[in-house]
Amino acid sequence: MGKSQKKRAMRRHNPMRVPDSHLPHGLASASSTSSKSEAILPILHKMESPDPAERKWACVAVSNLIQNDPSTRRLLQGKNVVGALITRLTDSEEEVIVDAAGSLRNLCIDGGYDICAEMYNKNILVPWKTFIPKISNTLAQYLEGPATTPENAREIVYDFADNVITVLWCLSLDPYQRSETSNKALDAINNIRLVPFLMSFLGARDKLPLAPVTAAAHCLYVLTDDNAPAIADLRADAGYLSCLLDIVRPPEVTNGKAKDPLDPRSTSLRVLCSGILRNVSPLPPPTAASFVDIDNDIVLPLLLPVISSVSLSDVSAKALDLVAIQNSEPKIEKLSLKHTPGSDHKSKEEVELARLETMLRTVQLALEILTGVCATLPDPKITVPEKEDGKDGSDDEEGKTQIYQDPICPEDSDLAMDVGDEPMEDDPAEKPVSVSSLPSLVAPLLALIQPTSLSFPPLAAPSSHPPTTSVLSAIHICALECLNNIFLSLNAGPNATLAGDHDAGRKIWDGVWSALAAVGTETGLGQERRRDMWHIAVGVLWGTGNVWKGSLVRPYLMNVLYDVLTTIGKVPNEEQVKLLIQLCNTASDEKIRVQCIGTLECLAQHPQSIDGNKLISQYLLSLLPCGETPSSVGTEPLIQATSALIDIYSDEGMPYDVNFRQGGYLDRLVSSVEGVRKAVRGIDKRKEGGKELRLRAEEVRDNLAAFIQYRKDLGV
Repeated sequence: MGKSQKKRAMRRHNPMRVPDSHLPHGLASASSTSSKSEAILPILHKMESPDPAERKWACVAVSNLIQNDPSTRRLLQGKNVVGALITRLTDSEEEVIVDAAGSLRNLCIDGGYDICAEMYNKNILVPWKTFIPKISNTLAQYLEGPATTPENAREIVYDFADNVITVLWCLSLDPYQRSETSNKALDAINNIRLVPFLMSFLGARDKLPLAPVTAAAHCLYVLTDDNAPAIADLRADAGYLSCLLDIVRPPEVTNGKAKDPLDPRSTSLRVLCSGILRNVSPLPPPTAASFVDIDNDIVLPLLLPVISSVSLSDVSAKALDLVAIQNSEPKIEKLSLKHTPGSDHKSKEEVELARLETMLRTVQLALEILTGVCATLPDPKITVPEKEDGKDGSDDEEGKTQIYQDPICPEDSDLAMDVGDEPMEDDPAEKPVSVSSLPSLVAPLLALIQPTSLSFPPLAAPSSHPPTTSVLSAIHICALECLNNIFLSLNAGPNATLAGDHDAGRKIWDGVWSALAAVGTETGLGQERRRDMWHIAVGVLWGTGNVWKGSLVRPYLMNVLYDVLTTIGKVPNEEQVKLLIQLCNTASDEKIRVQCIGTLECLAQHPQSIDGNKLISQYLLSLLPCGETPSSVGTEPLIQATSALIDIYSDEGMPYDVNFRQGGYLDRLVSSVEGVRKAVRGIDKRKEGGKELRLRAEEVRDNLAAFIQYRKDLGV
């Protein structure tokens, strides 16, 4: 497959629970769309009041104001609410500290990376890390001493611990690649040595509420993701590993007590612990845990039921019903000391919406972990020879005799890499998941990529329930990335039985296009997730096309009455082809263009689809340089288009080869040779990925020259 096809590692998708991307930049747009702007200044003034009751009220009011309201959150952020709340963390009144921590936690969860970075830059960790020993000592007293502390006092401590831990895991992650700020934050958090503190919650899970225990597991899950200090701390204690293994095993009733099996946080805890075990695997000997096959014995049996048991359309419909009930109830318009409900005062609709969100977030977590599981095979490793005497290896050997290599052969397989993806290291001690087990994941994943009425916000407007929309769109994207890895693995280890099941290929192909039809092509503010769906889905289409290359057309049926052949569900579907061409033309990322070209290449290779082949091949030819006119696309798409044309017409016996002969394609390829050579010479090997791209481009350049000679020798 093409160079831009790369197994994707686990991703922490969309921690911004209530996105504000539908709003134009700046405070003016937020002010014009917020119905609570007049309440902001009084709240900030009261946060500095000498009366502790008013300071406490102001901290709680921040949480109430930002609930599902990105406009007001942005306005508060513009008024330095983060700095004001951090100041309150050293308040003389403990209740003010607790409520300030709760509001900071909610800002982290709802607002995502930007707010987390602001908190770190405003030194939140200075007061924050002082809370950790205090929480540890208090919990030790609760767990070891007599139960004399009032239950409400215990609940305050548990909630505070939940808030403290949640902010720590929010500060520990960054999307796709860690930024300079998040690297500094992670280093600072590593210096706190959180693993013993967090594991104490998991070890005492039977005596503690689920909320802080699950928060501790989530923090460990993030901290052990490619973070050597946390991984070393966890692997160093066999007791920690044994505890995690106990959690992921099926729940049992102990001493007549058990966590509520219907609480989605119980499932979430087990899913998180399976992810932690996978992050730190292979487990060190000589413990019993080292003999456990994490992926095959724990992860797959646990996570497959999680992703198979949910109906996103049912959850979406239920969420909309609950929101409608909420909207029909009268709201308190004015904030006052008397009429501001506490953060734990929720209506039954809010409680149920929170339960649904937790269930969906658990599915998202399961998909993130499975994305890593499905990247089962190592990427091909290549050695790029360095040229002597400082030469860059441009066209020194173009005069030598070239041997045409059939692009269908494995020896000419393309490199696999994707911009922004970290290299996937293959640990020889880790047992890979059998490729034969991957197809069983396809059916539930296809169901999870199908959008619902609540999956995306309307154009330039917020969703009717942003948290549900946020997690639904994240699920769709995670499921697509998982499918992407499955087909990359299947292509790396071809399966003749699977490739022969043409109906399975058509079902997957149709399922992806069905999802894209529901996604639509809307662009604009707030529609970033729709764009992401298209960008990842085209990689899945390419993978599907490669597994079932040339066989995605419905079978021919004999019309007995008229003795003519007709086709049902003609592929390549012209509309699909035009959409892929449109995406290729409009995408700013060269990697997306390469994937579109690769998908079109697969579609062009159905033997009887002569018209479809002509439409695609003419487009691919239009991407090539001609004489002194360079290609209209980037170098990597040009190389992929050149390789695709060689691949498509490598067998002159194919029925669609008539297009090559009658369309004068040979002359067109000849006119592109010099432009291709210039493009290859222009690749800077000093840039990231430049050496690999240069090596592949030189191979395609040489194949082009050899292919032209091959077709000339045929005389057809």
